[in-house]
Amino acid sequence: MSHRAEVAEAKRWVVKVGSALLTNDGKGLDGAVITDLVEQLVALRRRGCEVVLVSSGAVAAGVVRLGWSTRPTVLHELQAAAAVGQMSLVQSYESAFQQYGLHTAQVLLGHDDVLARDRYLNARGTLNTLLKLGVVPIVNENDTVVTDEIRFGDNDTLAALVANLIDADGLLLLTDQEGLFEADPRHNPQAKMVQQLEATAKELDAMAGAGGALGRGGMITKVRAARLAARSGTETIIASGRVAQIVASVTAGENVGTWLRSGKLPQTARKQWLAGMVQVQGSIALDDGAVAVLCQSGRSLLPVGVRGVEGRFARGDMVSCRDSNGDEVARGLVNYNADEARKIMGSPSRDIETLLGYQGDDELIHRDNLILL
Repeated sequence: MSHRAEVAEAKRWVVKVGSALLTNDGKGLDGAVITDLVEQLVALRRRGCEVVLVSSGAVAAGVVRLGWSTRPTVLHELQAAAAVGQMSLVQSYESAFQQYGLHTAQVLLGHDDVLARDRYLNARGTLNTLLKLGVVPIVNENDTVVTDEIRFGDNDTLAALVANLIDADGLLLLTDQEGLFEADPRHNPQAKMVQQLEATAKELDAMAGAGGALGRGGMITKVRAARLAARSGTETIIASGRVAQIVASVTAGENVGTWLRSGKLPQTARKQWLAGMVQVQGSIALDDGAVAVLCQSGRSLLPVGVRGVEGRFARGDMVSCRDSNGDEVARGLVNYNADEARKIMGSPSRDIETLLGYQGDDELIHRDNLILL
């Protein structure tokens, strides 16, 4: 078996493609590149893998459509270019995927959607539902309204955050370089490419360089993205999107590109990430049956197993789960605020709509957002 067996076994992928690839280095959207990329992603789907595509290119495409010779620096001009370019970008993907009978969904995210805990749960739920429905989510930063000068970092950081959101096994960063080199190959033709290294390795910082004129994400943002993705146990590969069948090669575990290893088991890493994510905002008292379900079966916490709620917390806050003796047995991100939790505690999930006036999640805390102590 390949030494990249962990990569070959990945079933849930986030694939990010950069501006330079999609826009033929600034000459407008390259239809042939998009068609080829979609064909490769469809083949990956047919192998039984799930795929989320994080695509750059909106601003660069808009710059070309507006007839501008260079990428603007004024915020409102950047936002305008993104709005114009996003139309053609999404239309191109939609048309290409429809050739294979697949639906796509445009998902525009901003920093708050990932860092605010209630929006985090919403974004996670939406992406997981789209994957369950067999739809291909196409994610981009919400460039038209973002106030931080379109600064996720050419979507490398966004792709890593999406990998965190959906517990992706693999993150593939497609660029115009073969991988990460020990030195800039444009200045040092003898520079060697790094085949694999831990994402946390300090020597990576000296190897990474700055971005080009079109894209904002040089190798330094890709290294940072790999480190962010590693928090939830995602393996990151940096590879050239110009190499034929690169998606198939990478996902089959072939020795191409640069593999930045997470170094941790996904579930363990995600739990550690959640544990250090937020402070506890309240507590929930569980009956003995619920404690047994959480600790022995690894299942989600349902409202029926709750017998008391303390504190003031909002949806997405971290709450403490305690047994009948008051001992803390778990912590988790809660799907309902404190008042709602009090209304539905002790009741079966089917009664949530009657009690609250709307049907939310069946679980008070989903097992993926639960940490046993």
